[in-house]
Amino acid sequence: MNLVDYISAAPEMTLLGLICVVLVADLFVEDEKRVITFWLTMISLAITLWVLLTTAPSGSIVLFHGAYISDPLSQAMKIAVVGFVAVAFLYARDYLRANDLHKGEYYVLGMFGLLGMMIMISAHNMLSMYLGLETLALSQYALVAFDRNNSNSAEAAMKYFVLGAIASGALLYGISWVYGVTGTLDFAVMAANLAADPDMNSLPLWFGIAFMIVGIAFKFGAVPFHMWLPDVYEGARSPVTLYIASAPKIAALALTLRILVDGLGGVHAVWADMIMVLAVLSLLVGNVIAIAQTNIKRMLGYSTIAHVGFILLAVFCGTGKGNAAALFYTLTYVVATVGAFGIIILLSRRGHEAENLSDFKGLNQRSPWTAVMMMFIMLSLAGIPPLVGFFGKLNVIDAVLSSGYTGLAIVMVLASVVGAYYYLRVIWYMYFEEAEDQALLQASTDTRVVLGLNAVAVLALGIVPGWLWALCVTILG
Repeated sequence: MNLVDYISAAPEMTLLGLICVVLVADLFVEDEKRVITFWLTMISLAITLWVLLTTAPSGSIVLFHGAYISDPLSQAMKIAVVGFVAVAFLYARDYLRANDLHKGEYYVLGMFGLLGMMIMISAHNMLSMYLGLETLALSQYALVAFDRNNSNSAEAAMKYFVLGAIASGALLYGISWVYGVTGTLDFAVMAANLAADPDMNSLPLWFGIAFMIVGIAFKFGAVPFHMWLPDVYEGARSPVTLYIASAPKIAALALTLRILVDGLGGVHAVWADMIMVLAVLSLLVGNVIAIAQTNIKRMLGYSTIAHVGFILLAVFCGTGKGNAAALFYTLTYVVATVGAFGIIILLSRRGHEAENLSDFKGLNQRSPWTAVMMMFIMLSLAGIPPLVGFFGKLNVIDAVLSSGYTGLAIVMVLASVVGAYYYLRVIWYMYFEEAEDQALLQASTDTRVVLGLNAVAVLALGIVPGWLWALCVTILG
């Protein structure tokens, strides 16, 4: 290893050092001054982002004996996850203070999770990928159980932990089989070995890939490995749900692209059908069950499962266009999801969780601007033009059609029509129902400003989506 290795990996090393600083500094901060920890965290994220931007190498470079890669995809994804984690922390601050949960542990665990995401994004072999995945997963288990006095959070955390352990074991078992067949953990060497020796494409390899896809599907929350997702979304405190629903989805896409495209892209025919089945089931189950939900966090959980179906179908295509569509869809979906949970947090107050659809009744009477923001976000998630969600769905459908799968494209369109119902139902409650709660919405000025920019971004990216799509195509096309 040399200086180039350490410079390229400086963002991760910087973040780890700053986590230690925040962890130690928080020990000396009194509870009523916990906002100091928040600002230390935000400064740490800003420094990490600065290091990320200033140390980015031109082109693609593999470091640490093949364990780490720095390329345009990793740079774009890392910038996105740092930004979304910062927004999640900002939205969470007022809620945590109002509910006597403003502890340093939330920020430290969130930063450890961010470190795991960054490791996953730059992983170039199975071992470093698994280490990043476990760093993220362990942080999320603890975050879900963050409110120790809440029985629902404890139950959700236990379910998440048990199922997550099983999925991690399945992924590790699959890795061991693929390693036994290919003789390597390095993605590039794996791809080269599979291309050089067609005999490797046999039953043992297929067996290993099947178990690895179980781990990937669980991380995404795809059917039938989705059991944890609605329960965790509902059981965890809203700031924790916001965190889990946002940046980790980008890391899950990195997990999928690194393993299936970089490492196993040469045997696309082996895993394509498995991904297709998971994607179609996710589309159908997620959209249909979401209709019956009255808890908006649970509804958004099933909605996430449906959106995962779109992302996986883009990856299923096995083309550069499909991979670019998956990246575009994931980024724009996370922008909308962060805004949706930000508004849920805004509507919550001490002793009251805005978790039910009825909490949105008459929102336009209480706060017209908040209702407009939520309308933009719901319409984007439904895929209504000119919001950015429409172009996300359009790009995926176009990629699927370009690959010759007309039937799948029809299924995607029909599933989107079904999904539009439960998103439009939220808008109906906001504008056509009488308000049951007249309490004023309270939030700090910076939170309101960022939330407003979040909602405007959903519209602005829909009006001018070309630059983001061009960036995704440049990276993956």
